[in-house]
Amino acid sequence: MPAKTAGKGSLDTPLSGRQRILPKFSPDPDAFGHATEGFARFMGTPQFLVYMTVFVVVWLAWNTWAPLEWQFDSRALGFTLLTLMLSLQASYAAPLLLLAQNRQDDRDRVSLQQDRQRAERNLSDTEYLTRELASLRIALREVATRDYVRAELRSLLEDMLEAQEELRTHDPSGQGQHESPRDKVREKLKEQRDRQRNPRTQQIPRLKPGHSTQDR
Repeated sequence: MPAKTAGKGSLDTPLSGRQRILPKFSPDPDAFGHATEGFARFMGTPQFLVYMTVFVVVWLAWNTWAPLEWQFDSRALGFTLLTLMLSLQASYAAPLLLLAQNRQDDRDRVSLQQDRQRAERNLSDTEYLTRELASLRIALREVATRDYVRAELRSLLEDMLEAQEELRTHDPSGQGQHESPRDKVREKLKEQRDRQRNPRTQQIPRLKPGHSTQDR
């Protein structure tokens, strides 16, 4: 079978780009947008209204009271040239105002999106700080305060003083000859601590080292 030649209408043949006679007109959208916004802002100012009013009044006065050979817009024809100029101005002003409004809408949309993102970040930061403060309060409840430490030290000092007084007044004979007062206080505190930990064994006497059951 003869091979098929790729023709112009074949699907596997890409189309060649058409050559343009005139270059493609592609103005800078930012520059054009700035120009339209500037013109739209100028049209919304009192200066534009004053200039436009002065221009129309001078135009009408010149073409009404000036000599006929100096007039360029006949009053008998209803100032056709002035009407045409104002119509052209109105026809161009409306699209320019719409372009400026579209750009302003785009800016408002971007600003609204940024405000929403900023609000979400602020909300997340606030929630994080709230959780941290809650955890910090819980942790501070378990930390010993200054008053608590002072009370514990005061009670410990009172226990030590009581232990010293008991050792001075109730020192049995034959005991403590080779023990220092510090060891006695330490032993007394240890006995009190053991009693607090094991209340069931408070009635059981402890055997001290160096004494056997025969001494009893």
